[in-house]
Amino acid sequence: MMQHPRQFAAETSKARSASATLGRLWQYFRHYGWALLLVAVLIVSSTYMQILIPNLTGQAVDCYLSPYTVAQAAGETSGSALSAFANFGNADEAFSNCWYTTPRLDATAAETLSGLGGLILLIVGLYVGSAVLSGLMFYIMSLSGYRVLRDLQAQVFGHLHHLSLGYFTKHEVGDVMSRFTNDSDTLQQVIGFGLVSVLQGILQIVWTIWVMVRLNAPFALISLVTLPLMFLATRWFSGQARKAFRRARQQIGNVNADLQESISAVREVQAFSREDENIQQFRESNAANRDANIRAQAYTGALGPTLEALSFVSLAVVAGVGGMLLLNGNGVGTGVLGTAISVGLIITFIGYTQQFNRPVQTIATQWAMLQSAVAGAERIFGLLDEPAEITDKPDAKDMPNITGHVVYHDVWAEYNPGEPVLRGVDIDARPGETVAIVGPTGAGKTTIINLLPRFWDVSEGAITIDGHDLRDVTQQSLRHQIGIVLQDTFLFSDTVMNNIRYGRPEASDEEVIVAAQLSHAHEFIERLPDGYQTVLGERGAGLSQGQRQLLAIARVALIDPRILILDEATSSVDTRTERQIQQALEKLLHGRTSFVIAHRLSTIRHADQVLFVDAGQIIERGTHDSLLAQGGRYAELYMSQFRRKGAETEEEEAAEAETYLFPGD
Repeated sequence: MMQHPRQFAAETSKARSASATLGRLWQYFRHYGWALLLVAVLIVSSTYMQILIPNLTGQAVDCYLSPYTVAQAAGETSGSALSAFANFGNADEAFSNCWYTTPRLDATAAETLSGLGGLILLIVGLYVGSAVLSGLMFYIMSLSGYRVLRDLQAQVFGHLHHLSLGYFTKHEVGDVMSRFTNDSDTLQQVIGFGLVSVLQGILQIVWTIWVMVRLNAPFALISLVTLPLMFLATRWFSGQARKAFRRARQQIGNVNADLQESISAVREVQAFSREDENIQQFRESNAANRDANIRAQAYTGALGPTLEALSFVSLAVVAGVGGMLLLNGNGVGTGVLGTAISVGLIITFIGYTQQFNRPVQTIATQWAMLQSAVAGAERIFGLLDEPAEITDKPDAKDMPNITGHVVYHDVWAEYNPGEPVLRGVDIDARPGETVAIVGPTGAGKTTIINLLPRFWDVSEGAITIDGHDLRDVTQQSLRHQIGIVLQDTFLFSDTVMNNIRYGRPEASDEEVIVAAQLSHAHEFIERLPDGYQTVLGERGAGLSQGQRQLLAIARVALIDPRILILDEATSSVDTRTERQIQQALEKLLHGRTSFVIAHRLSTIRHADQVLFVDAGQIIERGTHDSLLAQGGRYAELYMSQFRRKGAETEEEEAAEAETYLFPGD
């Protein structure tokens, strides 16, 4: 029985370093260095413009709106105005921050207004320029980010196709799909806008602190008194959020696994009246997903208000301490800090404090998505780090054209270490021979044929084809010469023509039609609405099981393999269709080595070798007649299956040959 996806969640529960995960993402961005360089230039340029604005705003006050300048602009150069200016100290101290322009004490009102107007226009221009550069920056970053996501998804998709079948027997399809879709979506949300916002925010915070320290180091330290608290709050909340988001990513995988399984098995669910139980199970998975996401959002949601409260405290400190220092110093003077404090400087620091808090808020807003993206990236990289159990040797060569002499040399195989499924299997199949493999359920029949195309590897012994060890040749060249038809036929949502030519895309339409005629599929294909161009539904929906099987046989016939593997390929068709297929298979099998997991006596009778497998060992071998003559397990099963039905003659037994020898298998 398939395990519930919750049992697989532990594989992704191990936390990885966020810096290591981001560093690994950076490896993908390195391919778009030109775009990142341009984004870096735009970030610096845009941030520089934003850094200038509070300073220029303060200069507008100190350089143009000081008491003396206001009085002068009003035409008041009397003692009261000069007295007011005297309270600010000398002119050099009053205008020490006026690097944009140097105001003249004798400037006229028109000159003062002109200078102030130019400064205001510059501030407006900086706002507009910063906005334009930011928009361009986000566009370029999103462009490169989506390309990175495309590359990452392509790598994941390719890796999935190279993973061994063992991986998919241990992992739910829904959970694997969740990594490819939902976890990629979390990256998509952050990889452009979110990532740039965080990077620009960090640069803006550092730059703002540096400018504040340069303007007035003591006052800057007072203004940044809440910075350590912000750092500690961010670190704690983000750490908790990342753990919660990692759990949330696992839970959404469980939800998808339940959903995929229930939809795929909807017929079985309805047949056994399990709708209510399945709905309840889905509710439990969905509830766990809800709780995990609520917990994650609770941490990230608490971070924003916490930082906002600390930012208001910081703003109050700047305004309160600055105002007291200004009042105690009666204007521009040394005051308590031993450095000049002016109205303009206080306004500048208020602006920088707001500018400092703004990126903090932005980072807090994006942090939730960033933590979710890191958790999603961990799961994606965890999938990429899954090793393929079956790999080609570094010096593996292509399998040459084969005749089909297959030998199993004392083969042992196991799915789990220490639990052998096959024990010392020996088989010698000459070119053109048909080998029928029979035995009870769980005997190891499927494992024997799965070893031939290297879906699994032997744990001991060896398998050779024409003397070539399968482990010494490339998987692709090996599988190219093997055709497989299974009981559970998989057809793609494509045309009938493309489904048949799936293993040989370059085949012409005429060759496809010949293969369909060989498998007796041509007649029913011609009756389809669009013939060979009819688009099939998912997994061949709309066709009967027998029709799907006929298409699968046509698909194998087209590739003209030297070795055939048939898992009772005719078991899902009616007797008349089976006879037609048997006639076609006689032509197809001629000159080819075939391994057939057989359940029907009609198939076993025509085999050159019959292997009776039980408990992972071949306990009897021979032809149908020789095995009957031995009087062993095979003969005993045959007698119990047919003689008890009252058949008196060989003709009567032959008439019953369509019956399954192993009806429960």
